[in-house]
Amino acid sequence: MGKLGLRSVLFAVTVYILVISAAADLKNLKIWPMPLSVSHGHRTLQLSNEFVLKTEGSKYPDASGILKEGFERLLDVIKVAHVVDDNVSYDGSSPVLKAIQVVILSPSDMLQYGVDESYNLTIPAKGNPACAYLTANTVYGALHGLQTFSQACHFNFTTRTIEVHQVPWTVVDQPRFSYRGLLIDTSRHYLPLPVILKVIDSMAYAKLNVLHWHIVDTQSFPLEIPSYPELWNGAYSSSERYTVADAAEIVRYAGRRGINVLAELDVPGHAKSWGNGYPSLWPSKYCQEPLDVSNDFTFKVIDAILSDFSKIFKYRFVHLGGDEVDTSCWTLTPHISKWLKQHRLNGTTAYQYFVLRAQKIALSHGYEIINWEETFNNFGNKLSPKTIVHNWLGGGVAQQVTAAGLRCIVSNQDKWYLDHIDTPWQDFYSNEPLTNITNSDQQRLVIGGEVCMWGEHIDGSNIETTIWPRAAAAAERLWTAYDNIAKNPNQATRRLAYFRCLLNQRGVASGPLTGGGRAAPEEPGSCYEQ
Repeated sequence: MGKLGLRSVLFAVTVYILVISAAADLKNLKIWPMPLSVSHGHRTLQLSNEFVLKTEGSKYPDASGILKEGFERLLDVIKVAHVVDDNVSYDGSSPVLKAIQVVILSPSDMLQYGVDESYNLTIPAKGNPACAYLTANTVYGALHGLQTFSQACHFNFTTRTIEVHQVPWTVVDQPRFSYRGLLIDTSRHYLPLPVILKVIDSMAYAKLNVLHWHIVDTQSFPLEIPSYPELWNGAYSSSERYTVADAAEIVRYAGRRGINVLAELDVPGHAKSWGNGYPSLWPSKYCQEPLDVSNDFTFKVIDAILSDFSKIFKYRFVHLGGDEVDTSCWTLTPHISKWLKQHRLNGTTAYQYFVLRAQKIALSHGYEIINWEETFNNFGNKLSPKTIVHNWLGGGVAQQVTAAGLRCIVSNQDKWYLDHIDTPWQDFYSNEPLTNITNSDQQRLVIGGEVCMWGEHIDGSNIETTIWPRAAAAAERLWTAYDNIAKNPNQATRRLAYFRCLLNQRGVASGPLTGGGRAAPEEPGSCYEQ
């Protein structure tokens, strides 16, 4: 047996043993999302005030400081809820954890779809000095391990110090799906840059790894496009805009937390705001969307936007929308109607023509394409084989998409739309992306799922309470191995309540579990009971 085969067998045996040994103790876990396998004890370590990061033996040089910053954030989040006494002297009654040894096997910190996010974490109950050990194939797996470590840390109100509870810990972990997304919408309401960055921080706590940025829509076009600088005339105001530098900062900030940014340019519908800067993109002054399919200038602008995108958004995929296209403006506008007849097209076939032409432009810039499911429902056999179909209308679509050999992202609106505030967290938790997909090859074509925070009634004042804690329920569904998911979501209530309160302690305005989205506490009481 080769080294890889032996390593796989040992990994499987380790996971099996740990799962069996941990089964009886799962009720006492306070880790979210649930790891692939975990065992823990019942002892306590004090965390040294001089707790340090060690990297001896690691192949990752950390020239960019991603690991160092991740460790500094770890220290910040475990101390943020209370004032820690830095002058405490340890009496020797319990061991002191003085370091975490992080060994990363890959020297690269390239972040892209499919990057290895696995990690192994051990925290001993004793040692002289005691040291935690974290191994990962990439720095991004190590960042997830640090997040898990942070959830084992607690403030002691007697000693005013940080303790690590339930040692010894052994965690073997990796995500179930490579795509675990959250959509934000900056067209319906402008979201200030600090709000977006705070959302990114909270995503990292839940191990979500894709920020889907629905940048523009009918209502506004807030992003600077250097090639066509008047496009952002479609912004709500001159102060509700994002510069190229702002967009680059969002990508940089997210990337250093292991989060990719998926940019969406929704065409041909949802694009009325484009014409505020360039009216010739409208079919007419009185019929302003979809974008004019008959005008080559339309595709010239799309090409330029995607060229500008490629300098900022380095994720493998770009989202080209394609949903909710009403083609009546095309058939009722004389010059477009004439063009349709000349090209032997009607509204439906012109819709197909537009989407496929936009796809070719995106491919020319090195992107693979994500489109909303209407494109598949109308002309799925014509789509580029590099298309990922984004399901949103309802169930059963992923099954059809994968049967056709295409990849799929699941976001069915009845379960994973955060703006549906009457949808409780239990429904988010129970939504299974592989429902009725039994063929293993087809299952692999479901690359993951995404919760969608559409912005019609969302701005900086309420976005956090609408996202959390329900997005965390979906995050566990997407991260945790299927066999470890609670079959009854109420079995996860205690852990999710703890995670919700942990978010609050870290400054994230997560709402209570009772009720739907954006709920308020029903009455006075403990955070853990709401």
